[in-house]
Amino acid sequence: MIDRELEDVPAELRWREWMLRVEAVIFASAEPVTRETLARVVGQVCSIDLLIDDLREELRTRPYDIIAVAGGWQHRTRAAYGSVIRASAAPTRSGAASLSEHEAAVLIAIAYLQPVTRGELSKVFGKDVSRDTIGSLRDAGFLGSGPRSPTPGAPYTYVTTKQFLSVFGLETLRDLPDIERLEDAGLLSRQALAQDTTTEPESQALEGE
Repeated sequence: MIDRELEDVPAELRWREWMLRVEAVIFASAEPVTRETLARVVGQVCSIDLLIDDLREELRTRPYDIIAVAGGWQHRTRAAYGSVIRASAAPTRSGAASLSEHEAAVLIAIAYLQPVTRGELSKVFGKDVSRDTIGSLRDAGFLGSGPRSPTPGAPYTYVTTKQFLSVFGLETLRDLPDIERLEDAGLLSRQALAQDTTTEPESQALEGE
């Protein structure tokens, strides 16, 4: 057990210790750290939001920051140093760089259209989206199974995961860019999904296999 309250410590030093504890927990975690987790190491009257604000101010001149992602906080390298890290060829914790261009495009479509079936994705792209592509995204931790579709055959649908939010620096799906921007760039078409989906090939009924 640790002394969370630090009642015998002067206020300024107490706050400093709480800051260090919060930063240590976030730094050591491989996943975004929730408010509930951080509350276990600081006093009950402590404002975690203010602690995070003070930590971010201290890190303002550093190449990394603490950002809110996937319902928690995580250390992240600042975007300005992305090219430096890529040039170094050093291994990183992000799985996004290992995606092919097609896999990334499929993941983007799922993020905006979820829950969505493989057959519906195939209509969006105008060609078959293979089970291998879906499997690769699942193996990377970006996709999970959604509810069965109400269309004939009740095919599986796919949804993004907390890992997706974390890797792409999103706190919630509401932080995704406006879909119109992707449509203007030719990366996504909502019109394709507006077409009748009741004539999916029979093979779609076996998507979950």
